[in-house]
Amino acid sequence: MHKANVPMAWRRFKSKYNLVGTKCTKCNSSFYPPRLICPKCRREGKIEEFEFKGTGKIVSYTIIRSGPDGFEKQTPYPIAIVELDEGARVTGQIVDYEDSDLAIGKKVAPVFRKVYESGKEGIIHYGIKFKPEN
Repeated sequence: MHKANVPMAWRRFKSKYNLVGTKCTKCNSSFYPPRLICPKCRREGKIEEFEFKGTGKIVSYTIIRSGPDGFEKQTPYPIAIVELDEGARVTGQIVDYEDSDLAIGKKVAPVFRKVYESGKEGIIHYGIKFKPEN
């Protein structure tokens, strides 16, 4: 792939950069990442693309103190399971926080941030992280 095309290639991942998932119009369940079939309604359900607002609340969290390859310099950092206002649960890093912000039930909002760099060219990968709301 030519260097100039790399950013365009990554923009094709709508679900990663815009929190685009799916929703079943029969039972109103929402899913992220996107699903092709509703696990509740099966074939009777109708799945449609759905863009989440990204706001939600922390339902669980942990502090990563020994990061995986490529993330060692970012430690320590909090990772949380966030229940989005529309119902789906996603895992994401919490940024721009005070220790008191790390609490079950704390409201969060999405922010678009650098996740990591890869390759010798240092291609930057971006994604959604979460920031506590005041």
